[in-house]
Parts: sequence; C-alpha cells; structure tokens
Amino acid sequence: MPIHDWTRVRANRFHDFHKRWMIAISNALNAGRLPPGSFAMVEQNAGGPEPDVITLDLTPPAGSAPGGVAVEVQPPKTRFVTRAETASYARKANRITIRHPDGDVVAVIEIVSPGNKDSRHAIRAFARKAAALLQAGVHLSIVDLFPPSRRDPQGIHKVIWDRVRDEPFTLPTDKPLTLAAYAAGTETVAYVELVAVGDALPDMPIFLTTDRYVLCPLEATYQTAWEQFPAPLKGPLESPPAP
Repeated sequence: MPIHDWTRVRANRFHDFHKRWMIAISNALNAGRLPPGSFAMVEQNAGGPEPDVITLDLTPPAGSAPGGVAVEVQPPKTRFVTRAETASYARKANRITIRHPDGDVVAVIEIVSPGNKDSRHAIRAFARKAAALLQAGVHLSIVDLFPPSRRDPQGIHKVIWDRVRDEPFTLPTDKPLTLAAYAAGTETVAYVELVAVGDALPDMPIFLTTDRYVLCPLEATYQTAWEQFPAPLKGPLESPPAP
C-alpha cells in the first residue's frame, strides 16, 4: 500500500492512525518476531522521550534457545549507513541503565507526529531525548512520514545525528520521508532509508544488541492500521492531489 500524504489532513486524523499503527506494530512483534524473553509494549515511560513502542527483555526461560528464528545478524542494507564513536567520557562514566518494572528496555520505536515538529522547542526536545536514549545504550528506530520543515530542512535524522556527530547529510528531494534505525553501543551506527509519498514501506531493523536485530514489518502493519482507520476519514487521503 502506498504511503499516504498525511499533510493533507488535520493532525488529529494522523494521531488516530498513529495509535492504530503502533498497536499493530506491537502485536506483530509479539506474534513471534521477537526472541524468547523479549516483548513489546505500547506507550510505556522509559525515562526518556515517551516512546510509541518499546522492546523489553526478560531473562529467557531455562532451556530456551538463544535468539529467535526471526533474529538477523547480517548488517541491514539501507541507503545510508553512518557511524559515530561514543564519547570517551560517556564510556568512562557509570552507564545509565533505563529500566522498566517488566524488564530492561532494549529498544524504542518512535513514529514522528506533527506535534514533534510544530515548534523549535518540540523538535529540539525530541532530538535531545533521542540522543539521550542512544547514549544510555537503548537502540532506537524512527519513522517520519512528514516532509522536512524549516525546523528540520534535512529531515529528522539530521537533527538527531547532529547531537551524536557533526557531519554532512543531504536529504534527496525525491525521497523526503525518513526511516532510521540506530544501534547503540561503543559506537552508534545509523541505518537510514528514505521514502516518498506513494512508496511502499520497507521493513526496518529493530536492534536487540549492537549486532542482532529483528525486522519491523512496517508495510504490513501500516496496511493493518489503514484497514481499521475510519472509512469517512479516508477520502482526502485517497483522492488525487489537486492540479
């Protein structure tokens, strides 16, 4: 299913879709994509930005096989891959471990909403808290289906990455929407894929360790959320754009 142009409707409509989509992602991850002892929960407070979906890790039951059939070990293939060494002072400090009563938080998934980019303060706060999660060793996945604005002219990845490493990044004009997966460890590795309205969504990695990940079924879960989205609200998103 092609990505819809969510700038054509009010933010409250995307907010409704956003809720349905993150539940679909959580359900898909819990339906056998995560290895034993790991599970996803929706909208739990992990001590950083309030995440859409978090992946938690509990001690695997005795006798269970390590990992799961869906766990990947080959590096993800995305359009851009960039690395930044974690600052030496952060490695020497006592690492902050973000915990949850149900287990250790190992990954956070964020679906960017209009509210995350509607002011300079909002986008700076989003980027600051995203960088804090990475520095704390929590892996991060970002989905941004909104085009760049004057507050993020090169997309949300550039705003986040500027807090990790200062390096050039130019968003191509034909692919202005950003999908990014960050593996956090002694170095932070960013895997960035770019899409446009009308594209199908590729599956993106959710890292469980710096070199093990599962693929998040973005396209399948987007379709599930769209099927459940109220029919009277679909019209402006399905009609062709005005000439």
